[in-house]
Amino acid sequence: MKFEVHLDGTSGKCQHVVVLERDGESFRVILDGHSVDANVVKVAASSVSILLDGQSFEVHVTPTLEGKLKLQSGPHEFTAEVRDPRAWRSRKQAGREAEGRQQVLAPMPGKVIRLLVKGGETVQAGQGLIVIEAMKMQNEIRSPKSGKVERLLTKEGQTVNVGEVLAWVE
Repeated sequence: MKFEVHLDGTSGKCQHVVVLERDGESFRVILDGHSVDANVVKVAASSVSILLDGQSFEVHVTPTLEGKLKLQSGPHEFTAEVRDPRAWRSRKQAGREAEGRQQVLAPMPGKVIRLLVKGGETVQAGQGLIVIEAMKMQNEIRSPKSGKVERLLTKEGQTVNVGEVLAWVE
């Protein structure tokens, strides 16, 4: 998975390209074209401990109303926007709800840790359906449309691969 990370802090603005590659049960991290040793552990609801090439950082993460992240590590504070280049279509069609029967796909490999809905349940567009944990981070997978959850094809504790069908919403 490839992401663009845009940072805005007191020292100015910068952009980084982060690539995550599955390596067995862990991930390999490539930062701006250079492989780095990285480990992330969630230490509290809004804090992570990051080990990056032997340097340790504790980062407090707070979502903003604009959909960005406020990051604070020691005296340093940044606003971050993480962009998935594969998602340009969804940005282009923002405000438009998907039509017809929709598959809900796993956007990353990981482990299903929580099902937020049951089969047959009515949901709204953007409502959380499933929570997947990848690299010690929890990611909520949301409904692409308002409708009824036709089927859930996964269960808690199951490992999923990128692109795997998790559910159908009709």
